[in-house]
Amino acid sequence: MAFANSAITRLPLTRLPLRIRSHALTILPNILRPALSFFPFSAQKSLLLRSLNTLFKEAMEDGDFDFLENKWLRISVIDLGLNWWLSFEQNALVMASSNNKITEDVSFSANGDDLLLIAGRKEDPDTLFFQRKLKIEGDTELGLEVKNLIDAIDLDELPNSIQPLIEYFSSILLQTRKEMEKNEHDQIA
Repeated sequence: MAFANSAITRLPLTRLPLRIRSHALTILPNILRPALSFFPFSAQKSLLLRSLNTLFKEAMEDGDFDFLENKWLRISVIDLGLNWWLSFEQNALVMASSNNKITEDVSFSANGDDLLLIAGRKEDPDTLFFQRKLKIEGDTELGLEVKNLIDAIDLDELPNSIQPLIEYFSSILLQTRKEMEKNEHDQIA
């Protein structure tokens, strides 16, 4: 996996013309959405819970997740059609499928590219919230607790196989967005 990451992060994607990169941002969710629909819930659950329990191990041991006990958080990746319901039980995160008919106490929803920018520390969740790109609905106090946990994530705690990919793709995404905004500004001026 490390070799694949190394090869991917050496691709000179930023040298691609802006029109190709911006087009990729538009079509990528349309390509990924159907592919992800075949990814079984059990595999999503296994991968996501393993990653989150590793990432937040210390925070869970410190009691930072106790506020989520007997509460449900829904995370929606809007453009990919993904929804996950998370809670905290017996000192571990748990996940339910949509088949469980869970009523969430708070929900976070955004498009995948915005979540990638948050994960890569290229964009602040507060900024995206005020731009209406990150929606937080439900219990406001619970939402604030979750947001504070997101803000406290240390990228160095991510598995070595994921960390460089998030950094690489979030940097490309940010650069592409900035170039697109500059082009739009130049066309207006």
